[in-house]
Amino acid sequence: MPTIKLDAIDSTNDFLKDLIKNQAVENFTVVVTNSQTNGRGQMGTKWVSEDGKNLIMSVLIKDLNLQIEDVFVLNAMISVAIIEALSVFCIPNLSVKWPNDIMSDNKKIAGILIENSIKTDNSILSVVGIGLNVNQSHFENLPFASSLFLQTGRTLSTDEVLHAIVTKIQFFCQFISEKKLDELWQLYHQYLFKKSVPMAFEDNFGNRFMGIIELVNHQGNLQIKLEDDTIQLYSIKEIKMLY
Repeated sequence: MPTIKLDAIDSTNDFLKDLIKNQAVENFTVVVTNSQTNGRGQMGTKWVSEDGKNLIMSVLIKDLNLQIEDVFVLNAMISVAIIEALSVFCIPNLSVKWPNDIMSDNKKIAGILIENSIKTDNSILSVVGIGLNVNQSHFENLPFASSLFLQTGRTLSTDEVLHAIVTKIQFFCQFISEKKLDELWQLYHQYLFKKSVPMAFEDNFGNRFMGIIELVNHQGNLQIKLEDDTIQLYSIKEIKMLY
């Protein structure tokens, strides 16, 4: 895998997107940095990381022959790939909190930001940004954040973790290329945080309610069974889980 290592950058996603505009870039090219000044999460949220302690990376994925309406399967695939990669390092109780926060126990250890663009031939080019807390030991004002170090008590090599993640991404990309989407969705739901467990939620209007997560549909909406046995679908950022 071609790897570009930077000491500091505003955003690895932006760097990789600019690179793609100006030259041919090989599939699975990785950009990794020690420090990122303008990291982003889902829906414009900020990703803050202690310099040199964590894995901040972006990887190019192209030529998957995906339709734009099926693009959420890429989120599912990346989530599964990260969990399977981290399992090798014996990280406890890994799961994916919808839509794609990676959890260990009830703590967030990684976030994913995927930015897609459609080329003139209608193929999709995806820049996948991953922020993974590896060796950071303190998270100020972030009670639900953790790291691989805090979860295991061991300092890990970010290079080894990087290689494991990209290897798994390449492996699970074959699931998409070979149209093994049902297997991929099965794995995603197997790892889905708090699936089938009664949970409290809050919507954008401040209304709180109980429900049970049943699944995530192929468009990326969360399907919840409410207390009156009705089924409701929610899109990203329409609700939050209270846990």
